Formats: sequence, structure tokens, C-alpha cells
Amino acid sequence: MRRRLYEMIEPSGADGSTLSTVYDFVMLVCIVASMVPLAIKQENTVLNVIDKVTVTVFILDYLLRLWTADKKLGKGVKSFVLYPVQPMAVVDLLSILPSLVPINAGFKVLRLFRIVRTFKVFRSFKVFRYSKNITRLLSVLKKQSKSLGAVFSMAVFYVVFTALIMFNIELDTFNSFFDALYWASISLTSVGYGDITPVSEVGRLFTMLSAFVGVAIVALPSGIITAGYLDELHSEGNNE
Repeated sequence: MRRRLYEMIEPSGADGSTLSTVYDFVMLVCIVASMVPLAIKQENTVLNVIDKVTVTVFILDYLLRLWTADKKLGKGVKSFVLYPVQPMAVVDLLSILPSLVPINAGFKVLRLFRIVRTFKVFRSFKVFRYSKNITRLLSVLKKQSKSLGAVFSMAVFYVVFTALIMFNIELDTFNSFFDALYWASISLTSVGYGDITPVSEVGRLFTMLSAFVGVAIVALPSGIITAGYLDELHSEGNNE
């Protein structure tokens, strides 16, 4: 029985059973439906019902996955201890807990309530389990982790480097080093909100140079991911 349940709750794929395909579809519908209350500020009966129904489905899904953990991890009894700390299991738990935390209505104005409620957004990450395209992208990110890590390190170094320079050039512009880091990050991505801008000629010249280098650094991850994604598609095509 547990084997049948495991085969049902696991993403079906191209050769999955009808029951598994239906289960995947129901879960996707519940995930999308659970996002609706988060997009509306006012609470009403319909939204509360949607939240309660979807979280009930998520709880059942989590319990079923925990019950069949040994089938997935293949480590016997240890599987039931290891499963709760698996990345997707943590996402499942975070998506459930906000609806189970009892908070009095009079405390809804508190920041704590907003933070707890925001955890419901983790429900959207449950889609990762059922989307083949997202699974493929995650595989690409894993295979290209070293290259992406090198680019990320380069970006962090560049942000800190430019922030240090601008913090000392624009003494009247930045009140703290964090402001300089914020400016460097925004400049690196070429977003340019305009809330913090250099006023000196040297600062503006350095900003222009920083923008050119930033565009090149930001473009690197896109090229790495695109190349890896194409390789993944080519590899899948050869295996079929």
C-alpha cells in the first residue's frame, strides 16, 4: 500500500499513471489557489475557506510524503528522520505553519503577523516539484554551480570594492557604508532608482565606469545558464 501511495504522490512524468497525473494536477490547482488570499488585503469567508482547504491538502501531502520517506530516500528507518530536513520538505513545512500559528486578531497590526503570513509565499515553491521546466533549470544551476559561484564572488567583490571607493569619494552623499553598498548593488544591476546619486565630477565619472563593468558582470550568469540549459535539452534529446 505504501508503495502505491509513493508512486501516486511522486511527480508522474511522461510515463506516470493516471492517478499520479491527477494527483499532480490537484496539487498544482491547490498551490495556485493558495496564492489568491495573499494577493488580496481584505479577508472574507471565501478566502478563509480557500486557505483552510488548501492547507489541509498540503498537510495531508506532507504526512503522506513523510510516511513513504523510506521509499524515496531508501535508507530504512533513518529516512523518516532525514526527510523533514530535505529542501522540499522544509518548503512544505514552511508553507503549512503560517496557517497553523494561532494569532489573535487584535495583533494583526504587528510586524510579527505580517512576517508569519509572508511565509505562505513558500507555497509557490511547491511548484518546483511538479514542473519539468523548473526541474530542468535546477539541474542546470546545480551543474553550473562552480561557474555561477565564481561570477557571484566576482560580483560581491566588485560591489564591496566600488562601495568603498564611492564612500570615500562622496563623503556628503553616503551617510553610512550600507548606503554605499546599496548604491553599488543598484548600479551593478543598472536599475538606478535615483534615490542616492553622486554629486561630484569624480563620483559621476566613476559611476559611469562602474555601470559599464556592471553590465558585463550581470550578463555572465545569463550566458552560463543559457548555455547549460541548451546542453541539458540536447542531452535529453539524445536520451530519448
